[in-house]
Amino acid sequence: MNRRLWLLCVLSGSLAWGQANSGAGATGKPTGDDDDKKTSIASAAAAVAMDAPVLTLKGYCPGRSQSSGAGAGTACKTVITRAQFEKMAAAIRPNMTASVKQQLASLYPRLLVMAQAAEQLGLDKQPPYDEMIVFSRLQILTQGLTHKLQQDAASISDEEIADYYRKNPDEFEEYTLERLFVPLRKSAAAHDAADTGKNQAAEVKQKSTPEEQAAEQASSEREMKELAEKLRAQAAAGEDFIKLQQEAFATAGIKVAAPATSMGKVRRNALPAGQVAIFELKVNEVSQVISDPGGHYIYKLEAKDRLTEEQAKAEIRRTLENQSLKEALDKIQTSFTTETNDAYFGPPPPKPGQ
Repeated sequence: MNRRLWLLCVLSGSLAWGQANSGAGATGKPTGDDDDKKTSIASAAAAVAMDAPVLTLKGYCPGRSQSSGAGAGTACKTVITRAQFEKMAAAIRPNMTASVKQQLASLYPRLLVMAQAAEQLGLDKQPPYDEMIVFSRLQILTQGLTHKLQQDAASISDEEIADYYRKNPDEFEEYTLERLFVPLRKSAAAHDAADTGKNQAAEVKQKSTPEEQAAEQASSEREMKELAEKLRAQAAAGEDFIKLQQEAFATAGIKVAAPATSMGKVRRNALPAGQVAIFELKVNEVSQVISDPGGHYIYKLEAKDRLTEEQAKAEIRRTLENQSLKEALDKIQTSFTTETNDAYFGPPPPKPGQ
């Protein structure tokens, strides 16, 4: 058992690179010749009987002592059938390509022989290798449990999907929106231009004090807030959002092109929590100005629709699978508590936001 766990860990790491790079030509993409060769190899492999030998290790007999007499090394052999090899390959990496199987066929016998020699020296029972084997076993079992829980979570019925759709109608509503964005304050370039116009005769502009800077910023924010309210009134009167967006950026002194105002179809989770009030709008209604540290926002609801249950089916299935998996993992992970010795490990790092 210990030997197999160790081999699985080593094989997984050794073959990872080969699996990622197999089947690619010089450009990194499979060529037509590569595809033909793969098909030919796969057809030939499929014709091999499951009980037919695919690897034969002459001189390797794990159940026999190396000191069994002259000629013992050449007389004994270990045969690995296609069924045994494919079972091992699937455990290491599912859907292993033919080229990676070739690498495995080259690597596996060497690992078997080396591992046997290590066991004969008792390395599997000596530090640090004994603890490494124990830790590898924990990792493999944890991966296996996670995979099993994922499989269990995937058993979602059509009735569960229909029930979720009925109970959460808001999640599947789609809103066609236009959005107008007004910056929180003017750009520095706009301030400089305004200051130059007020003081044409000044050859050198003195640096303002912190109090003056704060007053200037407050004035700028007040002006942009008033602009947002004015643009909102124009939008409610039917003014084109693109034209209003250009005006907002021009007033703010922003030289880059104004962003598109059409958001297309969006769902409730596409907007920040502080802006969800717009989903209560009626079609063609314009929202009030919504302000946050990022700026001022004005929305117009152009259309409202809802996905059908069939359209939302795949999404609901993923949601329920994730919920089921999380509940199963939480049940296990919250079944214990851990205390650590801060004198040994040091104080725990601060949590995010602290």
